[in-house]
Amino acid sequence: MDVRSRNQVRVSGRAGAPVVMLAHGFGCDQHMWRLVVPALERDFTVVLFDHVGAGRSDLSAWSKDRYSSLDGYAEDVLEICRELALGPVTFVGHSVSAMMGVLAAARHPEYFTGLVLLAPSPCFIDDPADGYRGGFSAEDIEELLQSLDANYLGWSGAMAPVIMGNPERPELGEELTTSFCATDPDIARVFARVTFLSDNRADLPQVTVPTLVAQCSRDAIAPPEVGAFVHARIKGSELVTLNATGHCPQLSAPEETAQAIGTFAGALR
Repeated sequence: MDVRSRNQVRVSGRAGAPVVMLAHGFGCDQHMWRLVVPALERDFTVVLFDHVGAGRSDLSAWSKDRYSSLDGYAEDVLEICRELALGPVTFVGHSVSAMMGVLAAARHPEYFTGLVLLAPSPCFIDDPADGYRGGFSAEDIEELLQSLDANYLGWSGAMAPVIMGNPERPELGEELTTSFCATDPDIARVFARVTFLSDNRADLPQVTVPTLVAQCSRDAIAPPEVGAFVHARIKGSELVTLNATGHCPQLSAPEETAQAIGTFAGALR
């Protein structure tokens, strides 16, 4: 299958410039980056794509076997890199896509000049025995997934504003709700389990490329302790706390987000 059409790959910006590859999170698509892209296009080649099952990707390419773990998504990232042959990229992964970048860079570091992990979480579930705080108890996640199974559209309408934060700007939550509701519910159920049940804490030390961990100042999905944990486990990584609030700073604070990405990626030239 053609990788470009499978993932609806789009390349823009300065030809021959360093490459920034933007990967969206659960329930979203590449459109979520639209406010960040213009600033990056001035100095970089920008690669956008949709995960299989999202946006305008080829839904016929989706299979439960391949996409029941983050491994399938990480392999897609590597296949896009090989197909485009633009040289090593700075991979920007939002939310669950951050761990896709971690897996991909651990397997083939030569494909990456660096990683930007935007509002990352290697594990959403608390692990009291290990002193790890992911932000949710196992019971919380089980309840969340049961609610999603029972009424996906209702779950989307309730959860999207919580994930987005910024209650004084309800249009942001409404946009995320619309994005969630546009996703095939059967695919969303599988992807939700991958997102909320994966545990990639042990994969973090395998990252050897320069890494920026960018967390938000207030985030109901990925609390500050999570960003600090990721930073501590990736040797030599940088940690920045954005003024942005909520879990989607590319929508709530696009200028600040673009600046953080551009400054980091520019320094890797």
